[in-house]
Amino acid sequence: VVDRDSVRYEGAFGERSLGSGHAMAADTVGAIFSMTKAVTAAAAMQLVERGRLSLDAPASDVCPELGACAVLTGFDESGRPELRPAASSTTLRQLLTHTSGFGYDIWNADLMRWHEVTGVPTMGSDGRAALAAPLLFDPGTRWQYGIGLDWVGVMIETAAGTSLGEFIAENLTGPLGMADTGFVPTASMLERRSAMHIRLPDGSLMPLDLPVPEHGAFESGGGGLHGTMGDYGRFIRMMLGDGELDGVRVLAAPTV
Repeated sequence: VVDRDSVRYEGAFGERSLGSGHAMAADTVGAIFSMTKAVTAAAAMQLVERGRLSLDAPASDVCPELGACAVLTGFDESGRPELRPAASSTTLRQLLTHTSGFGYDIWNADLMRWHEVTGVPTMGSDGRAALAAPLLFDPGTRWQYGIGLDWVGVMIETAAGTSLGEFIAENLTGPLGMADTGFVPTASMLERRSAMHIRLPDGSLMPLDLPVPEHGAFESGGGGLHGTMGDYGRFIRMMLGDGELDGVRVLAAPTV
């Protein structure tokens, strides 16, 4: 529990993996999944501040593939996807606010069916290939939680000329002292890594060890980071501090 000035409470209970005997601790490392999105958004806004990305210009100016996105309207009698051109090009602002038209296959039956019919991998199996997914509606017309922040990660890499992980390490996690946050866990982080647990039909929990990301794999701006609660607390305190933490400023106050 944090406020802008301090950590108000910190505690840890239970086991990192049920039955392992390894206790949870304040420095236990976990896959933080969609909490990655806020970090990616902050990195993108740093580039907006520097004039290297624009919130409202067509995102295809940076990633031309986004200019070719089509809207999935349904399936024909033989089960083939039916698509039409999007009415407009999506923008960085829309990608950041989940109004771009992109969704997640796990929460959209039509998108899941599209992946099954086309054979294009889903975000859970191959994030970079999954970026080829169609839009579910015209950009700016609706809200849908989806892979927009993964596209933002690609825009950051293109504009910065570096990997997403390198940009975040140099511009956010490094300056903020978040040494235990990254797309590829260090050896020390792996020693403190927790399992994920799934609920079984009888109500019990079963630990599920997640695969260890490798260098060179797709760095998902929408869900790929690993980190500790302490590190993420520092990120939140920076936001509460209008872009500054312990005398280090990473975002301008108006941006926050």
